[in-house]
Amino acid sequence: MIRPFGINEFLFILSAVQWTLALAAIAFAGGALGGLIVALARESQRKVPRSIALGFIRVFQGTPLLMQLFLVFFGINIFGIQINPWIAAAVALTLHASAFLGEIWRGCIEAVPKGQSEASWALGIGYYDRMRYVVLPQAARIAVAPTVGFLVQLIKGTSLASIIGFTETTRAGQIINNATFEPFTVFTIVAALYFIMCWPLSLLARHMERRFSKAAHR
Repeated sequence: MIRPFGINEFLFILSAVQWTLALAAIAFAGGALGGLIVALARESQRKVPRSIALGFIRVFQGTPLLMQLFLVFFGINIFGIQINPWIAAAVALTLHASAFLGEIWRGCIEAVPKGQSEASWALGIGYYDRMRYVVLPQAARIAVAPTVGFLVQLIKGTSLASIIGFTETTRAGQIINNATFEPFTVFTIVAALYFIMCWPLSLLARHMERRFSKAAHR
C-alpha cells in the first residue's frame, strides 16, 4: 500500500544519517592507521615492504569500491562465515581508505624538503627517529587539506554500502521511496543531507589548502 510522504518518513531518513557518519568515522579511523602503515612501507628502505604496499595500493585504487564491497560481503560467505552488512561495509571501506590515504600521505612525506632528511642523517639520526621527529610532523601539516578532502569522498562513498543491504542514508531513502513512490521528494532530501554533511568539510579542505599555500610562499 502506497502511503504519502510525511514527517515520519523524513525522520526515518534523517535517523539513518547517524549510520552514514558512524560508518565513515570507522572507515576513516581504520584507514588512517592502515594508511600510515602503507605510507611508511612505501617509504621503506627495504624492497619487500615497498612492493607489498605498492601492490595493495594498485589493487584497491584500480578496482571500483562497489566491487570491493561485493567481494568482502559475498567472498567471506563463500567460506561459510556469515557476515552482516555493517561489518562488511566497514572492512571494505577501511581497506579502500587505507590505500588512498596511504598514497596521499606518501606524497606528503615526499613533499617534505630533502634537506630535512639529509640534515638528520648528518646528525646521525636513525630512520625511526627521523620519520617520527623530523619528517612526519612536517608531512602531517601538508596532509591536512587532502585528508579532509578524502574524508568528503569517503562519506559519499558510504552510499554504495546500500547495495549490500546496509541501511545508511541512501538505503533509507530507497526504503521510503519504495513505500511512497515519491522519488523526487525522497532523493532530494537524501541529496540535501549529504550536502549538509560534506559541504562544511569541503570548505575546511579549501581553507586549509589556501592557508598552507600562503605559508609555503612566505
